[in-house]
Amino acid sequence: MESIMEAGSAPRKLDVITIGRCSVDLYGQQIGARLEDVTSFAKSVGGCPANIAIGAARLGLKSGLITRVGAEQMGRFIREQMAREGVALDGIVTDPSRLTSLVLLSVENDKSFPLIFYRDNCADSALSEDDIDEAFVASAAAVLVTGTHFATPNTAAAQRKAMRIARAHGAKVIFDIDYRPNLWGLAGHAAGDERYIRSDRVSAHLKAILPDCDLIVGTEEEVHIAAGSEDTLEALNIIRTLSNAVIVLKRGPMGCVVYPGAIPDAIEKGVAGKGFPIEVYNVLGAGDSFMSGFLRGFLKGEDHATSASWANACGAFAVSRLLCSPEIPTWDELQYFLKHGSPHRALRRDEAINHIHWATTRRPEPGQLLAFAIDHRMQLEQMAEKANAPRERLNDFKRLAVAAAGRVAAGRRGFGTLLDDVYGREAMFDAAKLGLWVGRPLEQPGSRPLRFEFTQDAGARLVEWPVTHTVKCLAFYHPDDPAELRREQEEKLRTLYEAARKVGRELMVEIIAAKHGAMADDTIARALAGLYALGIKPDWWKLEPQASTAAWDKIATVISANDPWCRGVVLLGLDAPEEELAASFRTAASQPVVKGFAVGRTIFRDAAQAWLSGKISDDEATADMAARFQSLVAVWETARGRA
Repeated sequence: MESIMEAGSAPRKLDVITIGRCSVDLYGQQIGARLEDVTSFAKSVGGCPANIAIGAARLGLKSGLITRVGAEQMGRFIREQMAREGVALDGIVTDPSRLTSLVLLSVENDKSFPLIFYRDNCADSALSEDDIDEAFVASAAAVLVTGTHFATPNTAAAQRKAMRIARAHGAKVIFDIDYRPNLWGLAGHAAGDERYIRSDRVSAHLKAILPDCDLIVGTEEEVHIAAGSEDTLEALNIIRTLSNAVIVLKRGPMGCVVYPGAIPDAIEKGVAGKGFPIEVYNVLGAGDSFMSGFLRGFLKGEDHATSASWANACGAFAVSRLLCSPEIPTWDELQYFLKHGSPHRALRRDEAINHIHWATTRRPEPGQLLAFAIDHRMQLEQMAEKANAPRERLNDFKRLAVAAAGRVAAGRRGFGTLLDDVYGREAMFDAAKLGLWVGRPLEQPGSRPLRFEFTQDAGARLVEWPVTHTVKCLAFYHPDDPAELRREQEEKLRTLYEAARKVGRELMVEIIAAKHGAMADDTIARALAGLYALGIKPDWWKLEPQASTAAWDKIATVISANDPWCRGVVLLGLDAPEEELAASFRTAASQPVVKGFAVGRTIFRDAAQAWLSGKISDDEATADMAARFQSLVAVWETARGRA
């Protein structure tokens, strides 16, 4: 089949624009609890069209969204998340007088999924014809309209206008029936999970939409409401008399059936895709994931059986996970699953798939990381003691260090800092305002075997950290350590890795081996290989400078073989003088896996000693550290440029 993007005479900027609901979903995190008893929630973007726009983008389509959001924090969250996902923002209107829609959801059991829509005069319900820009709609090969946004006159008019523009410009019109009875005023607030209530009024309304559609997708209940018949085969035939569209019938665990032409005499005789039997964990959002997968095939010219198989697979991912849009697979993830399958009926327990999902959906970062490490505790405490300065002054010194880092960064991405919870709390607030990447240590300073600071329950501590903060953990770990010591440290790192993934925080593992054993070109590569063998796949590695390019090549080979999605390696400094660091930078810079450095004492040592002793002012300390940091940045950039 010919790709829809290629069918016209001129290339389209977008593959698909979705229109309609857009909310912030708050999912109860206690599985098996009544919504009344849920005590904490996970936040994500929701609403059928918003979910599909995100899913389509994850699967490699160029998507956009037309909706409204409020001029408040939740509206900004939606816009920012859409941007992170690669969804075009041109059609997202900020409504100054209405709030962003909210939805509360929970998983009470395998058949009950309570949800409450907070949509009274919400922003997306005010979508109007004025929000439909002809040039934007015309830039897409297809527009997707949704059933719930035909429930009110103004939103129906907006969708109708988009449909007219699409057809006038030769684009496809896709209709997701998306039937929510209580959003048509047919059920009370507590019946958000009600999927079907018969209504001649709704059926008459939806029938008028069908003739102008090229693709119609719905569950059996949605096909019933669209046709006004509760006999599925009869309903399909009614739709066919009204529309020549390709019809996709979603059948839950039985997959789907596609009807590109005449309706056969039995439901099963349409075009079917491959099914994927999995455990049902949460059905909410499964249809949006399904639609994303079908669109990836339909809009790229695949045959209907392939599109249906991809749709079924994407739906399987969604029902096996908790949330809506965050759980939709990426193209890499889908292809891995189609090729390898999974030994788990509960896909959320498949570590290989989960890692691909995490690595391909985490927040984007620039290709370098140049960090001023100021997370030292013991070393600075010793300096304060030597200078007869109270330890409380270290809080202020770290704020000066962050100011120095901000001065060098000058608003550029790819710069950051390492800060601790003991003396760096206020400095972290400063770093956030400056837009710096922040890494936070979890280890008890100097511990071997590894111990965490404050508490050994890493998950309980990490859940309080901002999602933008990266967990950093230093292990004094050598691959030739005694077996018991090595095992104990590996178990600790594995526990931390699991906790970081559970709460959605990136992880940087720092390995220092030279203090506890001989070093050869393969020492660190062997250390990393051992940790990878245990399933530990940090986002970042922080490593000692290596003596040769051969050592870096071995490290790169291990990382590439075990985790091609690893963000990379940053070099640590170990209080080395700048000349020595410059040499180590030159050795490492030729290896692309090395993305920068995270250096501390080389930058702050002299300033800390002088400032704590009262010999220099705040401004002088900041200027000194900024100059040293800038010098290291220049050394790195020169080394990388030559490489």
